[in-house]
Amino acid sequence: MTYRFTARLACGLDNPGEDDCMMAGVAESDDGDGFSLMFMCDFDEPDAQEVSLGMDTHCLVTPDQGTAYGCVREVELIGDVLRVTLDPAALDDLGLADPIVEALLRAPATDVTRMREVLPRILAYGRPEARPRLITT
Repeated sequence: MTYRFTARLACGLDNPGEDDCMMAGVAESDDGDGFSLMFMCDFDEPDAQEVSLGMDTHCLVTPDQGTAYGCVREVELIGDVLRVTLDPAALDDLGLADPIVEALLRAPATDVTRMREVLPRILAYGRPEARPRLITT
């Protein structure tokens, strides 16, 4: 069954002078108690060690620091819904029970716009075979 939540927060961070990595995400709340999805990648191209460890692609982090690399198969940003389809093999690492997560975007419009700008660049990071399909309107 699809996991659904209302995202009241959204972000898109992509300033190498201020941010540790490129990040885009959505969250239910800012108190750390709600559900969240954070997509990340480095600013620089992957190095040999990252390639050897399979960390040469996007990273997804869920609540309780569940983390997986290259696990996103498809992202749909249609209207006010973010729908993410994940590789079922990554569910244990992410602490999730279902490979589909939907967020109803209720964050401030400027924050959602930034997330929409940064997320495609994160998903295009690293090895081509790990890049998910992106559908937007």
